[in-house]
Parts: sequence; structure tokens; C-alpha cells
Amino acid sequence: MSKRMLVILGHPSTDSFCGALSETYVQAAKDAGHEVRLLRLDALEFDPVLHEGYNKVQPLEPDLLQAQADITWAEHLTFVYPIWWGGIPALLKGFVDRIFLPGFAFKYREGKAFPDKLLKGRTAHLLVTMDTPYWYYKWIYGMPGLNQMRKTTLEFCGIKPLKTLTFGPILGSKPNQRDAWLEQARVTAAV
Repeated sequence: MSKRMLVILGHPSTDSFCGALSETYVQAAKDAGHEVRLLRLDALEFDPVLHEGYNKVQPLEPDLLQAQADITWAEHLTFVYPIWWGGIPALLKGFVDRIFLPGFAFKYREGKAFPDKLLKGRTAHLLVTMDTPYWYYKWIYGMPGLNQMRKTTLEFCGIKPLKTLTFGPILGSKPNQRDAWLEQARVTAAV
């Protein structure tokens, strides 16, 4: 069954392995008959700082308005990003801060401890690169960059994470290993 898919590249360089993962994923999804849009955060013009928090409305730049329209359009989101310093990169964090706002992604209601999830009905994949071995990231660090996206961002807004693929360590990886990782992305996108 064909889906409307939005792939969000959260790495500031398209010449990265994350860039290769997003290109591979987009092409495989198109080949499988899905309607796909690619959103490269490095190409957007926006202030990544939410200057007043939720105390004051900060007007969205045209690129962020279009990003919200793309998220509204999509049935499935795929985030492709690296783990830096244990978490998501600043570019992706600024993007999330600026567009996953009350009234768009969630809505507080008086007397309720938890907000309404306004992006319900959508699913997500996470394709994440890192230089730390996965076992170490999971058992020693507690996976903060994965938990932040899966639990405190996507699930909080009603988006259901279906699959998380981690790739790494990227540092020192060989071409045959990177090819195998690209194949994993290809297979995941084709579903």
C-alpha cells in the first residue's frame, strides 16, 4: 500500500553518510511506489533558537511553514541524523524546537496532566549514525539521542516510531560495511 512519506535529513552536510542513507532510503521508497518528499534541514533558512520559549509566539519563517505543511501531508516520517555528544545535532534540535509547537504538534488542556497528541496517525523510522559502538551507547549512556526522538518528541506528539536503525561506528568503517548499512536502509524504506 502506497504511503505519503517525508524524509528529514538532520545532518548539516549532504556529503555525509547520513546524506547517503537519506538518498538510498528516498530512492527505495519511490521504487516501492510511495510518494516521497525529502526535507534537507541544511537547505532551510530559519533561526533555530526558540527565543521566548512558549511565552511569546515567534513567527515561523516560510521554510518552517512549508516543513509543517509537509509533516501534515505525510503519513510516515523518517528522520536521518547523527548522534553527536550523545544526542541529536543542534540543527535538528533547533528544527524540532521551532516547529513541533503547541497547536501544531500537541495541545495542552486545562485540568489534564498530558497534552493532546495532534500528530496521531503517523508513523516514523529513525536512521541514526554514530561513532560509539551501539552496545556502549545503549548500556553505558542510556541512548539519550534515540530516547529524545522516540519518546519525548515523536510519541509525545502522537507519532508512532516503528523502527530505529543504528549505524556505527562510522569512524573506521569499511566500504563493504557501509554498503551493508545502505542495504538495510533500502530494505526498510521498501516496506
